[in-house]
Amino acid sequence: MANVTFTSPKIKKDLTVYATAGDCSTLLALAKQHKVPVEFECENGECGSCAVEVAVLGNKQPMGMHLTEKEKTVLKLAGKITKQQIADSEVTDIPPPWRLACQFIVRNEDILVKF
Repeated sequence: MANVTFTSPKIKKDLTVYATAGDCSTLLALAKQHKVPVEFECENGECGSCAVEVAVLGNKQPMGMHLTEKEKTVLKLAGKITKQQIADSEVTDIPPPWRLACQFIVRNEDILVKF
């Protein structure tokens, strides 16, 4: 199980929900399931409207999923991540802070999602 805490000026207070280990649903699907108002348009990683900032809570090494090719392209064009952050994520498995909610799969780690 993972605790996913959503925080934003769009919601009155932070909301923590549980993501089931082994579930392959996206962060956006989890947000929609719990009626968290994460913005989205295309839901397939091409528009970038669901860009969120993800931080791992605790002292463990992040286990976040690798960036999809769509994320690399969209987030780089939007100025959310750099070419160096992409390279670092591929070499060291340390994910960059910005992700697309429609592409990000929650792993067994507690995260804070800012949108």
